[in-house]
Amino acid sequence: MALLVLIVLGATLGWMASILARTEAPGAILRQIALGLIAALVAGGIANGGSMLGGLSLLGLGAALAAAAVVLVLYNAIVRRKAEA
Repeated sequence: MALLVLIVLGATLGWMASILARTEAPGAILRQIALGLIAALVAGGIANGGSMLGGLSLLGLGAALAAAAVVLVLYNAIVRRKAEA
């Protein structure tokens, strides 16, 4: 169940980041969804003690949320800086 929650959380955050960043290109939208998904899975798995098939702790959920948000903000900052240069 934890694996499914982390997948949905990461993909949703990536999709929301693409909306907030006003991303138009389909490849960039999918890239942001993938980044959010990977960050949420890694951070949630580490904070949950490596267990992905059991229950999800509140700490694991918070870590997944924070990690995905940080990765997406950094990604968008880098992409915008490259576009301005």
